[in-house]
Amino acid sequence: MTTNREAGPPNDTGAGPFHVPSNRWRADAAGGKTPAELLLYRSSLLGSDLAITNFGGGNTSAKLDGIDPLTRQPARVLWVKGSGGDLGSMHLDGFSTLYLDKLLGLEHLYRGADHEDEMVDYLPHCTFNINPRAASIDTPLHAYLPFTHVDHVHPDAIIAIATAADGEATVRKIWGGAVGWLPWQRPGFDLGLRLRDHVRTHPGLRGLVLGGHGLICWANDARSCYDNTIGLITDAVRHLNGQLAGKPVFGGPAMTPRPEAERHAVAAHLMPVLRSMVSGARPMLGHFTDDASTLEFVCSRECGPLAAAGTACPDHFLRTKVTPLVLNPERLMDEEYLAAQLEAYRQQYRAYHARCADSNDPPIRDANPVVILIPGIGRLSFASDPTTARVASEFYGNAINVMRGAGALGGYRGLDAREAFRIEYWSLEEAKLRRLPPPKPLAGRIALVTGAAGGIGAACARRLLAAGACLMVTDLAPAELENVRSELSGTYGRDFVRAAVCDVTDESQVQAAFEQCAVEFGGLDILVANAGLASAAPIEQTTVALWRKNHDVLAEGYFLASRAAFPLMRRQGRGSIIFIGSKNALAATPNASAYASAKAAALHLARCLAVEGAADSIRVNIVNPDAVIRGSGIWNGDWRSQRASAHGIDPGTELEEFYRMRSMLKLNVLPEDVAEAAYFFASDASAKSTANILNVDAGNSAAFPR
Repeated sequence: MTTNREAGPPNDTGAGPFHVPSNRWRADAAGGKTPAELLLYRSSLLGSDLAITNFGGGNTSAKLDGIDPLTRQPARVLWVKGSGGDLGSMHLDGFSTLYLDKLLGLEHLYRGADHEDEMVDYLPHCTFNINPRAASIDTPLHAYLPFTHVDHVHPDAIIAIATAADGEATVRKIWGGAVGWLPWQRPGFDLGLRLRDHVRTHPGLRGLVLGGHGLICWANDARSCYDNTIGLITDAVRHLNGQLAGKPVFGGPAMTPRPEAERHAVAAHLMPVLRSMVSGARPMLGHFTDDASTLEFVCSRECGPLAAAGTACPDHFLRTKVTPLVLNPERLMDEEYLAAQLEAYRQQYRAYHARCADSNDPPIRDANPVVILIPGIGRLSFASDPTTARVASEFYGNAINVMRGAGALGGYRGLDAREAFRIEYWSLEEAKLRRLPPPKPLAGRIALVTGAAGGIGAACARRLLAAGACLMVTDLAPAELENVRSELSGTYGRDFVRAAVCDVTDESQVQAAFEQCAVEFGGLDILVANAGLASAAPIEQTTVALWRKNHDVLAEGYFLASRAAFPLMRRQGRGSIIFIGSKNALAATPNASAYASAKAAALHLARCLAVEGAADSIRVNIVNPDAVIRGSGIWNGDWRSQRASAHGIDPGTELEEFYRMRSMLKLNVLPEDVAEAAYFFASDASAKSTANILNVDAGNSAAFPR
């Protein structure tokens, strides 16, 4: 499972399933920082360690001195992680800033727990210095505690204690009276007041474990606060590892995992099937995980009961739903069974909403499962974008770890369904969803581009990613492919880009690349068949080997890619295949019979596939470029000198100008121009187009389709 977090390494006193977090505070790195910068430094250290917190989870704060921009008088300002931020990747603008005295003064407006949600509407009125970063619902937890620095985090080890039957007793056992316990309560204004009151009546506490929720702790300087957080988590880890040492977890194994190759083969088959069943108006994207922790859980005797108990920590189930779907591993090829299980889950979820909702609650959202567990195979997750699917999977991984730890402390306890509903359908969480930006045109779509290391292929990849698609890039040149993958991942995000070395003339490599795409993202919606070559020779000098090489790549390569794409697209009930052709498919050219005839064969193949795929809403279209010289690998080789020779011009100084002047519009054609045409055919803007040819050649009358 990929992640941008680090797990602290176990040491000789803390080795076990829970990792001891490393204390990574460095005096030289912290030296010279302003108080706000020290808060950011502390937050980054906490947020970058999986043993401490997970993506988007937790919050930190500091009460700092500021100057009121209007009165120029000193003001005490609460800096606290803003709504929707991530501790591990945020910058200073990720903090909300609020006048502390105004926040504390809100208490006189508070009408009780039944009205606490209205207090969030007052938070913007407390904003310091017109900061646009929205304050989170956890702001009162920080404001009302009488400490300069506060950390609120959700480490697995602490949540294991917080969800255990013996949780409160375990807190006393580990820390004596130095750490307190508060039973479960939904975060918000009322919990902030309860924290303050508990600290007042229990002086000397280092922190509090919040039942079912996490840890909140404090100090009066940044370094001490960080050290306290690390120390408390370390205490919890060492206790849990000691309790778990040498003992079976999850009731012991019920089966052994299937071999890795078999697990991935099952995922490659199953994910497109399930994706088609859970996608509605917006297509879903999948994520597959079969790490050791997941396999230990799904192969255990207690997998079913624990999964049904549901996740307890709000940070977890807001991403995962409260319960996953567990499938029978012996019936994964039975689509009627799969459809029935999904429908049963939907009915159960609808009943949960109907049972818990009142007239003021938001309407039901997607009733499909987010997480699907398969004994012997692993864990699948589905969401509207790849990052959300991955993060949901990671959060269920955290939930598994929590269940492991809680099992050693009297047993795991899930959250009451009505309390879980109050979080999942909280109007404040609904407001977060409404603030999300609208999806991009290709959001939720999965694309594969062959020959992606070349100029046109890389340009097509960029265009599809810019429109929100996920992308599998393939090429036969490993080093060049890795350069493109690295560049695209850096620009568009690592969750959106995968790569596979693939020679399109090798049937097994082609099939493997498409299966990898299915495992990585869940299926396929768009294929840009672009991998190519170019050669020129008079007919007398055209060898059989040269002829076959052109047809192997440009005709058979397109056939193999399309054949691998069709079953995946049929499964999704739609698809768009774009062939990057050539002007030479329509217009005869001297000394290039092998190349031109192979391009013509590919063009007619596209027409045949358009007829064959129409019943399943699979569209097949052709983009015919001409003389795309800049950024092209083809034009950097023999093809350049061969075409220059055929036209009697200098290949170094005259070629590009020759083709520009030959065009009707007197324009050069660039890779980005071809990519724009490919995007048009990939998008819904061309939803009623199939078997069409779009020339991107700046005008060439000999290549007119009709």
